Amino acid sequence: MKRELGIARCGLACCLCSENTECKGCRKDGFKDLSWCQDAQWCQNRKCVIEKGLGLCCECEEAEECRKGLFADKIKPRAFTLFAQRFGVEELLDCLERNEKNGIVYHRRGILGDYDEFDDVEELINFIRTGTR
Repeated sequence: MKRELGIARCGLACCLCSENTECKGCRKDGFKDLSWCQDAQWCQNRKCVIEKGLGLCCECEEAEECRKGLFADKIKPRAFTLFAQRFGVEELLDCLERNEKNGIVYHRRGILGDYDEFDDVEELINFIRTGTR
């Protein structure tokens, strides 16, 4: 776990991502200049928090109902965002670190892993919190 990368603006766990070794996390190094990030220009969640002057989607009072960008059809970023909103980013990082130590994998096949095996946001939030299904 690269805890220093933290959580992305959309809630995804940059700290556990194994996909892009060049990535510094979308919250690091002045997030408005992300020339090293191929997704920076199209990321609707990133654009939204910049427009609202927020640091993370979990700081938005509309997060529970939001379906912008990744929240339109992805359970994982929504669940991670709602977890951070309810319990805090540090608690999310603590749970992810504990889960990783206990064998829960963020990226098992490409960008899919154990946190992607859920159809219900609340079930995934419980899994993050407890590490059990």
